[in-house]
Amino acid sequence: MKNEKMYLINCTCYLNISRVGLYRSRCRRIPTFHQRNQGGEQEDVELVRGIDSGIWNIFLGGSKMVEIYDLIIIGSGPAGLSATIYAQRAKLTTLVIEANYVSGGQMMNTYRVDNYPGFLGISGMDLGTTFRRHADQMGSKFVMEKVLDLELKKEIKTVRTKKHLYQTRTLILATGTDHRKLQVPGEDEFEGFGVSYCATCDGVFFKDKVVSVVGGGDVAVEDAIFLARCCKKVYLIHRRDSLCSARILQERLMALPNVEIIWDSMVRSIEGVEQVAALQLEHLKTGEKEKLSVDGCFIAVGILPNNVLIQGKLELDEGGYIKASEDGVTSVQGVFAAGNVRTKQLRQIVTAVSDGANCVTSVQNYLMTKNI
Repeated sequence: MKNEKMYLINCTCYLNISRVGLYRSRCRRIPTFHQRNQGGEQEDVELVRGIDSGIWNIFLGGSKMVEIYDLIIIGSGPAGLSATIYAQRAKLTTLVIEANYVSGGQMMNTYRVDNYPGFLGISGMDLGTTFRRHADQMGSKFVMEKVLDLELKKEIKTVRTKKHLYQTRTLILATGTDHRKLQVPGEDEFEGFGVSYCATCDGVFFKDKVVSVVGGGDVAVEDAIFLARCCKKVYLIHRRDSLCSARILQERLMALPNVEIIWDSMVRSIEGVEQVAALQLEHLKTGEKEKLSVDGCFIAVGILPNNVLIQGKLELDEGGYIKASEDGVTSVQGVFAAGNVRTKQLRQIVTAVSDGANCVTSVQNYLMTKNI
């Protein structure tokens, strides 16, 4: 291609930019460039906010204002939604980047919420929808994109997605957590074919069948209670001799006639042909092995922080959570952490919402101090 030049942006990808291509794109008001990734593949990508304005000057002759957001929020769970609501009230130019089609995070998988003030017994889906509606009414701006990389060293931070580069003065990480796996044979093979990490999502497919729930915390007990409504039999498999869930949940569980708890046991493998058919259990105190016939296995053994983007860039604790206190301040200036991804004693909807509000207050203080 004639008049083609090569640029290296953020040391992450080579960009081949055509003067003619840019000119024609500008007429359509959708500027594009050709991106050649590290694998050598070329793709057309929109040239948007965050691209160095010098590129515009070279090819278009003259200046082009580049929008720099006051705040970008990555994640749209309770923490991210709370943060954008407070950011709108503070009149900060804000963008929320979410990875999923539906806002709300793991809250959306909760069948019943009893501990969020004013919404006794509401479903997680309804509560998440209410949060998102509130954010929309405040004028919040959302885009659904997967974030690929973050540049946090400079005063102006850069967020790179597959198609865009965004720039911002401050950044709130509200990336939440993901399900911890058992790491046993058959788990990955049968995921979606009897292995599930969301009882409220998939429980309906196991009506009148026999299922197991693995875990002993609040989520595991809630899942067992939920599944007992539609399943013929529910086994709750726990590696200890007592549950670590809230007492009120344990009382509800114990009152259910079709729930059986298998104590001091671990799942060693998940078996089947095309669907889950059985679990191989080991009783830890006796070493005895047992084959348990089930139609489904719901795994609720904890969570892991979604920290891939910030490994080596922010200070983390031994569990991989971002080190940040109630104000959300992290080890990098201008970067804040909210919700389940940060170090904290209690990971609940109500504490995530509080984190979002606190982080925006910290953002405001930072912007006033730095005067940027």
